[in-house]
Amino acid sequence: MGSDNKEPQVGRLVISKAGRDRGRHYLIYQVVSERLVRVVDGTIRRIENPKEKNVKHLQLRPAVAETVAAKLARGERVTNAEIRGALAQLVEKEGE
Repeated sequence: MGSDNKEPQVGRLVISKAGRDRGRHYLIYQVVSERLVRVVDGTIRRIENPKEKNVKHLQLRPAVAETVAAKLARGERVTNAEIRGALAQLVEKEGE
């Protein structure tokens, strides 16, 4: 399938469509199953405590944090600061 916008992938920018965190931006930290992912934002939802979300409650955006995705793919540790930085960059790009 490749990396189309409907496919959850590590590092992809998502926006919550449901729940108390509605409208918040996150990065996908882990794909648990076809319908479940774990998301982080580096602030409220830190790497130590990712939020599990149903994919249908997320709006998948085309932007992907390549550096974060690559580090996670290699099994390297990603810091909350890196998550915040990547998230801020992607959200800024989205707004252009």
